[in-house]
Amino acid sequence: MMTKLTFGAHPFLLGFEQLERLVERTAKTASEGYPPFNIEATSENTYRITLAVAGFRDEDLAITVEDRQLVVRGRQGDDGTERVFLHRGIAARAFQRSFVLADGV
Repeated sequence: MMTKLTFGAHPFLLGFEQLERLVERTAKTASEGYPPFNIEATSENTYRITLAVAGFRDEDLAITVEDRQLVVRGRQGDDGTERVFLHRGIAARAFQRSFVLADGV
């Protein structure tokens, strides 16, 4: 059986609880697969994040910064039109994608 090693369990690493929470949040976020995304560095401290959200309108998306995380949420609303799909290959499920931000980003 493998035990989980935490920063707080090591006697020489004092005050790293926030870093430990950040690592855990990042690991949880990395396991999400939808929607796919790209991250580009546009300069030393600026980035461009592109998400593949086919079928979502601007009003279906919410982009916020919460607790040093960029959070993108998508939920498709009813657009009021009645559509009949012969094939629906574009995912329409709700999502939340988070990106942990370093200081100065």
